Amino acid sequence: MDDRITPEQFSDADGTQGWDVVDGAAQATFRTGSFATGVELVDAIGELAEAADHHPDVDLRYASVTVRLVSHDVDGLSERDVALARRIGEAARELDIPLAGGGA
Repeated sequence: MDDRITPEQFSDADGTQGWDVVDGAAQATFRTGSFATGVELVDAIGELAEAADHHPDVDLRYASVTVRLVSHDVDGLSERDVALARRIGEAARELDIPLAGGGA
């Protein structure tokens, strides 16, 4: 099944506000404010990724977490990236963690 989408379709999808498409992948940075809060978010992302069987690149820093989504099997973005971006955004909101670019 080829569920590949364009960067524009990703950006226009509900729940992807604050995510950018960079070099063919969706990316968002969350302002955690502390390493411990970042670990909480990474733990939540790990659970979501395992449940979806779709695994992002995650960069944990002292006060931020950057997430990068791409579907390697379609060599670009897919509906799976949209779905996981939504779930990650929801998890961040539940932890009261904003996106670096604005609201979460």
